[in-house]
Amino acid sequence: MKTFPTHFTWGTATASYQIEGAWRNDGKGPSIWDAFTQIPGKIANGDTGEVACDHYHRMEADVAMMAALGLKAYRFSIAWSRIYPTGRGEVNPAGIAFYDRLIDTLIAHDITPWVTLYHWDLPSSLQVELDGWLNPIVADHFATYAQTCFQHFGDRVKHWITFNEPWVISIMGYGNGEFAPGRVSNREPYQVAHQLLRAHGKAVQIFRTQFQPEHGGQIGITNNCDWREPKTDSPSDKAAAQRALEFFLAWFTDPIYLGHYPACMRERLGDRLPEFTDEDISLIKGSSDFFGLNHYTTMFAAESRPDEGAKDNPYGNGGISEDQDVDLSIDPDWTFTTMGWAVVPWGCQKLLHWIDERYGRPPIVITENGCALADQLVDGRVHDPERTEFYRGYLNACHDAITAGVDLRGYFAWTLMDNFEWARGYVQRFGLHYVDFATGERYAKDSMHYFAEVAKNNAV
Repeated sequence: MKTFPTHFTWGTATASYQIEGAWRNDGKGPSIWDAFTQIPGKIANGDTGEVACDHYHRMEADVAMMAALGLKAYRFSIAWSRIYPTGRGEVNPAGIAFYDRLIDTLIAHDITPWVTLYHWDLPSSLQVELDGWLNPIVADHFATYAQTCFQHFGDRVKHWITFNEPWVISIMGYGNGEFAPGRVSNREPYQVAHQLLRAHGKAVQIFRTQFQPEHGGQIGITNNCDWREPKTDSPSDKAAAQRALEFFLAWFTDPIYLGHYPACMRERLGDRLPEFTDEDISLIKGSSDFFGLNHYTTMFAAESRPDEGAKDNPYGNGGISEDQDVDLSIDPDWTFTTMGWAVVPWGCQKLLHWIDERYGRPPIVITENGCALADQLVDGRVHDPERTEFYRGYLNACHDAITAGVDLRGYFAWTLMDNFEWARGYVQRFGLHYVDFATGERYAKDSMHYFAEVAKNNAV
């Protein structure tokens, strides 16, 4: 048995739009995902999050399910447009009441709430009226929304995350247009990322000055990153892998830990990369109490051949490829999930060490890790040995990183239950519970029992 530190956090995670449903109930305003899913051809099978897992109406039963699993922590996101239907203006009391009940129900079951303020679902009116995250004023509206959440929930919530995966918001939402709001540009992603960091800094300042002194707690941001392994030992491929990691992760974490964007980005992007003011830097640098990390897979990175230029990656987008001059590839002998993501536990360990070394051993929390597989319900049971093996492999890699000195303090499995998987609709199966979307019934998976034993014993 490999034992984790005594106070290691074990939990699962979800996102509001993926599970809540009730898209127009009790005063909730529309989000950019409510609008995006209405565009023909954008979402597989024409699915939407209008009902999803109906968590809004089944919350108590879902929390009871978590308690039965033995979870001690649950990371969920608040839907901004439930709190402020138009993103600003008057607060919606029904939205406050729902999250009050959720938080109280979690605490009654001895489950610690971890709250993400923004998981991709911008209120539509801010997109239509203000051009969304391209407009600097939206950072101020986010800060007001965050302040409202701290005010109403901060007496019970001690773990806050401002943004989930700003890379996805920037690249998928404003770069290749695959996610809401569906814009395509090679300039806008950098402008959006800049405003997200400013919004994060503003929210953290409010939390630390107005709420943390009385209520305590921690606040951070969650970034996603896949590991980039040099394809060969050549200096050029090693440099390409490093550059790919900087364009992926350091883009958002260097400003927080070092006070500036990576040098390679400043050199390559020129005036497409915005500049921070002194006021921005004072808000952003040092603005995370922990390093939130979502990690799923690994790819090889190589220097693009001069005669070919940077190629579009057929296995997944690593950013704006022509800005990086990096070619990504995979080992066909690796195991793959149904989303085509390689299962490579050693990549997780290497990424943890990279973060540890670059940023001076920050406390790290893996806020998402998991895999999508084609689960099937047979006689009321889901047998998923591949997912169990996935968790076993990645948790062993996490333990090895801790043993080697990495300050890893928590692990959240993605996700609690099958859900609306964004542009892929309801096809992919990530959860520790199988959801029959025709009936809404939940069924336990074998991997759920494995994860419950790991959390109970604090060991793999």
